[in-house]
Amino acid sequence: MATSRRVAKVSASIKREISQMLVSDIKDDRVGAGMVSVTAVDVSGDLQHAKVFVSIYGTDEAKAETMAGLAAATPYVRGALGRRLRLRRTPEIMFKEDISIEQGTDVLNLLSRLKHERNSVDENGIPTVVPSAVEDEDGL
Repeated sequence: MATSRRVAKVSASIKREISQMLVSDIKDDRVGAGMVSVTAVDVSGDLQHAKVFVSIYGTDEAKAETMAGLAAATPYVRGALGRRLRLRRTPEIMFKEDISIEQGTDVLNLLSRLKHERNSVDENGIPTVVPSAVEDEDGL
């Protein structure tokens, strides 16, 4: 088992190198379909496996296409990491989509809506703004 300092150092190195590869080295057009950035790398304690979390900006189709391109580029990425990092054994790479940014945005929108709803109550606790109801075709 590697020390936690070693694991963190290898994780940071992998993140830096893969980020650089996404910008200049990976030629697969599918990877360029959405704007991709590496958000985190989780390396196992024995340095044999690495989960690379990527954030992809774009439509759902572009995200799926980008993930397919990253999956196809995995052997190239692992080989390039082996040459660049000079580790005894290069970890197996697995790309995962990081949706934490989208989830954070959703939570912020919910909090903003709750704040707006609470501010639209008079001193008796009665809403001053009536929430919009879904109308049927007759307008009722």
